[in-house]
Amino acid sequence: MDYKTLLKRAREQLPEIKETTERFDVPRVQGMIQGNKTIITNFTKISQYIRRDSKKLLKYLNKELAAPGELQGQKAIFIGKFNSQIFNEKIKKYVKEYVLCRECGKPDTKIIKEGRITFLKCGACGAKYSIK
Repeated sequence: MDYKTLLKRAREQLPEIKETTERFDVPRVQGMIQGNKTIITNFTKISQYIRRDSKKLLKYLNKELAAPGELQGQKAIFIGKFNSQIFNEKIKKYVKEYVLCRECGKPDTKIIKEGRITFLKCGACGAKYSIK
């Protein structure tokens, strides 16, 4: 067999490449300020959308904002006055670090722990790398 015949046969056996234009847009924070507390009313919807535990996301935001917070049903309540832009930026940072795959950019990842090391494993491309 010559090269062109082998190349044609190899191309026929390749899977079809699908170009998708889907976007992974995290819902915007909906909240309000009451006194010295900031209440995010759609907190659990956001955590469900990014497929992460609400408690882990809350813990991350507590550290990033240096403010205590707690879950009450579907809402998260933080001590301090914060506008929604700050929350949106912090959640975007969380998604970039703990949700999106660094290789393919898809949100189909899971956090797994092996021994003392925590990894982010992508279900779409199979990439696996350590996270802090």
